[in-house]
Amino acid sequence: MTDPTGEFSDRIVVVTGASQGIGAATALAFAQAGATVVAGCPALESERHRQAVADWREAAGLSAERVAPITADVSQVEEVTQFYDTVKKHFGRVDVLVNNAGINRDHTLAKMTDEEWRAVLAVNLDGTFFNCRGVLPLIVEKGRIINISSMVAQTGNFGVANYAASKAGILGLTKSLALELAPRGITVNAVCPGFIDTDMTKGIPDDILQGYLERIPLGRAGLPEDVAATVLFLASPGAGYLTGQSLGVNGGLYTGD
Repeated sequence: MTDPTGEFSDRIVVVTGASQGIGAATALAFAQAGATVVAGCPALESERHRQAVADWREAAGLSAERVAPITADVSQVEEVTQFYDTVKKHFGRVDVLVNNAGINRDHTLAKMTDEEWRAVLAVNLDGTFFNCRGVLPLIVEKGRIINISSMVAQTGNFGVANYAASKAGILGLTKSLALELAPRGITVNAVCPGFIDTDMTKGIPDDILQGYLERIPLGRAGLPEDVAATVLFLASPGAGYLTGQSLGVNGGLYTGD
């Protein structure tokens, strides 16, 4: 149930890609901590995604006023602009932005098409940029921007050159924007999930999946809720002196920068 006296009560939180996986877990966690959540939904199959938001909201016993689904294709600057016009009209400001929307189109580089390369960069990197820029007139002093990157931005991986490049670009964007927004007290950080049990990872063959799990020091795949907990920490007052950082949520699979 929602806690109206929770840590994020009276906060307006935007989470892109909020219908499933990490985005849904993050949006739910903020709403349960008292926030009003703008749940960004992709334009493709928008009704299905809006229904998915309604499903997890209702399952958690949250009111419709607490979670507002708004549709936008994050790769299209005009739609992102309209998205924030709608947010401004209904809520007037943004306290926290979580850039989570992302897609994958995995192939080795030799087999990767131009469309697969461009589609992933457009949603993952362009979409993060458009949302960061779009939120600037609305985000409050000492607000928070949290970008969902990936462990593969730090390590690379076989067959995901487009995805890894897009997520590495998010890290560079995060560091630069942290410097630009520091005078306003706005922090900008990234979260780098490792192997997380979501729909995006369910298509991995069993033998490859087992190989991944055997390499994780903590001995299990991560859960969307593990990532959500880190995002909520970065949005909290206790993280006010953290900016320009990337936090790994990977069970110890990668312990570098």
